[in-house]
Amino acid sequence: MSMITASVWVPRGAAATFPTKYDVDEKELARISKLAKLQLEDAKDDLSKAQHGTSGSQEEQNSSDEDDGGVDVKMTQANGDADDDLKEYNLDTYDDDEEPQEGEAVAMFGNARSLAYHESNADDPYITMQGNDEEDEEREELQVLATDNMVVAAKVEDEVAHLEIYVYEDEADNLYVHHDIMLPAIPLCVEWLDLPVGKGKTDTNSVGNYIAVGTFDPDIELWDLDTIDSMYPNAILGQGSSEEDSSRTDPDSEHKKKKKRKKSKKANDSYHVDAVLSLAANRQHRNLLASASADKTVKLWDLTTQQCAKSYSYHTDKVCAIAWHPKESTKLLSGSYDRTLVSADLRESNASKSQRWGVESDVETVAWDPHDPNYFYATTENGLIHNHDIRAAPSAPEKTKAVWTLQAHNASVSSFDINPTIPGFLATGSTDKEVKLWNVQPTGPSLVVSRNLGVGKVFTTKFAPDTEVAFRLAVAGSKGAMQIWDTSTNAAVRNAFANRVAPVAGEVKERLIGVDEDSSDEEDEGGVEPGGEATAPMDDGWESAEEA
Repeated sequence: MSMITASVWVPRGAAATFPTKYDVDEKELARISKLAKLQLEDAKDDLSKAQHGTSGSQEEQNSSDEDDGGVDVKMTQANGDADDDLKEYNLDTYDDDEEPQEGEAVAMFGNARSLAYHESNADDPYITMQGNDEEDEEREELQVLATDNMVVAAKVEDEVAHLEIYVYEDEADNLYVHHDIMLPAIPLCVEWLDLPVGKGKTDTNSVGNYIAVGTFDPDIELWDLDTIDSMYPNAILGQGSSEEDSSRTDPDSEHKKKKKRKKSKKANDSYHVDAVLSLAANRQHRNLLASASADKTVKLWDLTTQQCAKSYSYHTDKVCAIAWHPKESTKLLSGSYDRTLVSADLRESNASKSQRWGVESDVETVAWDPHDPNYFYATTENGLIHNHDIRAAPSAPEKTKAVWTLQAHNASVSSFDINPTIPGFLATGSTDKEVKLWNVQPTGPSLVVSRNLGVGKVFTTKFAPDTEVAFRLAVAGSKGAMQIWDTSTNAAVRNAFANRVAPVAGEVKERLIGVDEDSSDEEDEGGVEPGGEATAPMDDGWESAEEA
């Protein structure tokens, strides 16, 4: 099984040109060894308990051995005869070192006096290939240019959960895995952060390249994307934060408390107690991160203290989607399985002052329109897109009237995004395996193109954040493959947004960039060749507004 559940772009220039490698110092190594020893002791205890539980069967085995005593005597005699034949070879002392005779010098090398020693390999004339070449080559492979984009994907492969960090080179039509990060549980959501977080004091004026990950575990892990081969997250938001601090400082105390401590399942104001389903970073107040959970709460985290600043209970069922208002930095939009949408000012502690809208089924995604923040979108399990005006909030959810409603897919609209550069350009992905692009005008939305990109059920569709690559769309789903679709190379998109696309003479081939898997199986079957340009057959999973 392999699937990508969520993804996010990293803006150009945010990643370090040369990432650093995680260095395990002696202190950290000693702590890891101590924890491993404690885990081994726990395993021995469990084994001992299991053995005590089978003591009765062991006694029966011993009595059975006594009954077979005659057989043992015969075997012993046979073994004794064989030992007599082997005595002449003195095998018992075969591996023992011979004692030097009196006056005999002992040396590892008989001609050691003739060996020359050089402090540096560079001084040895017989060493012509220096190790720096390999280091330079590895350093060059890890280099991230200012014109490169990173794409972070939350992936599950063969029951192993991890983050795959891709580098996308637009001019070279290249997408490859730069490095990955192992995770303790299946990831459900990711959010990019530009504020450095860690064990020390966080400087709100500094800039970093970090990722927040929400999983089936109730904790939120924060990782540095500019560090390779990290073993631990830079910070954990939740109950696991105190446990991690305890194990880092004193593994023995952690071992003593481990059996007494059980993670609470009761919702509280300090941390989540169920899966984290959505994350949203506040771009105006960079130290604030909002999270939504299956425990029915929304929590606001202060990244400088790594503590929960406030907890909100706006919904009566799982909260699956949240989004910050692009202009009003304290307003948050949330959607829930209770089939309501809530817009609330997080400075208000009274939930009754929030605005509520109702929808026909479970909410899947929510998003504000970055080009006109008076409007927001919500997608649902029934395949609908709802567009609402924040200024026309109903008096009760059952009295909701949308600006417009669109039956976008025949199955759940599991992913949705609005192009941050091109007004009215929307992308939707569904469990019906289709990706659709829409053009929203004052008269309403219209379909531009529908496409099956071969990623299986679509779980994530994200437009690139930079103007230079505004038409690039990252798409992934249940097959675990990441595809970058250059939508500007599609004829229907070029016609719909002609004033936004630079004119190109001649025929334009459609670009679909994937990861090179070094496998010829897909090519032999007539699939898209990974790692380069691709033109899919127009009659296979293809529909455009021009053909309709």
